[in-house]
Amino acid sequence: MSQLPARDPDTRSFEATVTSVDDREVALDETYFYAESGGQPADRGLVGGVEVEDVQKREDGEIVHLLAEDPADTPGFEVGETVEAEIDDEFRTYAMRAHTASHVLYGAGRQILDELGYGGFDIGERKVRVDFTTSTDITDETLAELERLTNRAVWDSRPVSWEEIPESEAREREEIAFNAKTEEGVMSDSDTVRIVTIEDFDWAACGGTHVSNTREIGPVTLLDRSNPGEGLTRVEFAVGPTAIERRAEDVRSAREAARTLDVGVAELPEAAERVSRQVEELEADLADAKEQVLSARLEDLAQNPVERDGGEWVVGTVDDFGPNEVADRARELAGDDADAVVLSGRDGATFVVAATDGNPDAGDVVDDVTAEFGGGGGGSPQFAQGGGLDADPEEVTEYLEK
Repeated sequence: MSQLPARDPDTRSFEATVTSVDDREVALDETYFYAESGGQPADRGLVGGVEVEDVQKREDGEIVHLLAEDPADTPGFEVGETVEAEIDDEFRTYAMRAHTASHVLYGAGRQILDELGYGGFDIGERKVRVDFTTSTDITDETLAELERLTNRAVWDSRPVSWEEIPESEAREREEIAFNAKTEEGVMSDSDTVRIVTIEDFDWAACGGTHVSNTREIGPVTLLDRSNPGEGLTRVEFAVGPTAIERRAEDVRSAREAARTLDVGVAELPEAAERVSRQVEELEADLADAKEQVLSARLEDLAQNPVERDGGEWVVGTVDDFGPNEVADRARELAGDDADAVVLSGRDGATFVVAATDGNPDAGDVVDDVTAEFGGGGGGSPQFAQGGGLDADPEEVTEYLEK
């Protein structure tokens, strides 16, 4: 048979007899504490007035309660004693709502996702995740529709029930979702399987605790999606206070953005797309303008080359440009218009870029500069660059002009 908490999830206090005590591990003749399994965390609470930190099911089926303190030191209890047990109502209620919400989300997925399969599930402190296998690309629009269908099922107040049926019968029913990774607690010693049903919406093999009606779940807010691998799509959601807080944050952000763009909230997508196009156009215009400024600067420098080492060098500073922006232009000038092109600028720290036809060696030029001003760099005989120089670009240029 299934665990007692799965059969009777509303029980929060009970009496039981201690059957074993091993340091902080305590077993009872029966327990309504949920043992961690299938993605649902263990219950919290008290046994004999001592805090329960964890609950696990051993391979032999025994449920063990891990206490925060050794019961022998409290003073506590011994084998054969009857103890009072209290389950943390707030956490159990949260787990029931979150677990049932995961079934509702899967039921919503049945309506819009193709080749749907169940790949995993986990309840966290502030969010829950469900892993789907599906051939459907879960876009932002799909995520929004999943959230809508999930909350509609909550609003519809669909009854939730559970029963144990023969495994052979369950396997023959195509509507029942099985998940090999979370079937612990589903199968029993009598070859039966526990089926949780949300009326006319979802059917799943599951050993967890659930609410008896979807209206008890409360609001559900889908948070994000990701691809954890193995052909899975992970959807994360929140229930209860976390869901309400996230929804409020989203609404505040949407309204603030709408005010900034001077549009209604419903018009935000169109306005955002329009602004995005404008930004792309402005960035393209800015890139063109910077290219023209750089070209003009290099033309000026090329008209006044420096005589050095028996050749003509184009030497100077390039303000408001990074080393990668000037590298290609330096290569273009080197060889045809000058024996060497050596430019210095500031991109956080001062840098130097050198381009030649191989004579002089560009790497040697950069080594000479970094030996004088610190920093580091390197490259080939035709192109090299250095950074982290302890000098202003103008100082580097004056050094090169000597």
